[in-house]
Amino acid sequence: MHGRTWAALQETCYYPIDLLQKPGVIVITRVISGRREAARISVAPYLYETEEIERPDIPQANPSRGDLERDSRDQVLVGKVWTPKEGPAKFTLPLGAPVRPLPAGKAFGAKRVLNGKPAPQPHTGGDYATPAGSQVRAAAAGTVVVAEDLCFAGNAVFIDHGNGLVTMDFHFAQIAVAVGQEVTQGHALGEVGATGRSMGPHLIFGARCHGARVNPMFLLEAPDKIPSVNEPTAPAGRTGGTP
Repeated sequence: MHGRTWAALQETCYYPIDLLQKPGVIVITRVISGRREAARISVAPYLYETEEIERPDIPQANPSRGDLERDSRDQVLVGKVWTPKEGPAKFTLPLGAPVRPLPAGKAFGAKRVLNGKPAPQPHTGGDYATPAGSQVRAAAAGTVVVAEDLCFAGNAVFIDHGNGLVTMDFHFAQIAVAVGQEVTQGHALGEVGATGRSMGPHLIFGARCHGARVNPMFLLEAPDKIPSVNEPTAPAGRTGGTP
């Protein structure tokens, strides 16, 4: 897909559709015992919600030139994470909940207007209303590839789980892991806080699958709920998810 190749996960082929994928037809292939099969995924437009948010008087609400320069450096840092080696998967689906109890996630794909100014891109993670101090745990085994205070994400942890999957948690009060550390599912990563561009304590949990920004909801639920190419009534583009 898109010139990239990866191994099936538990004998299932997953094809991630990026949140910002333009409507159209994507050709996908799979190889079974040397036999190549092809199919097409039709990506349809989807109208995500728009949120108008008035943020308090924090630097990230009205970023200075210095803040923007810092964010540019952050993007260079995290940009190296999106093309991990397609190594063996260290995870199975569904992933473990990053916090427990896990509240309903919201705002994936939302177009945001921040203090009257449209955000440059839609929201690429899920918002989870969790109390300050709640333990955030690794959704699956993997390697910590970023553990740093970022301008807008605040204290953030990114984990490479193998097979092209990277999860990320934002706005920690404090981080309890370090870059290069191997973690297992359920490992404590830190505590929920309100660092970065945040109006109050909550967790943002996001995921990229083979470089595509996908709705983490699909990875936290039973795999049979993920839209399939064998279900033409569930267009892949409706949620920016993982068919």
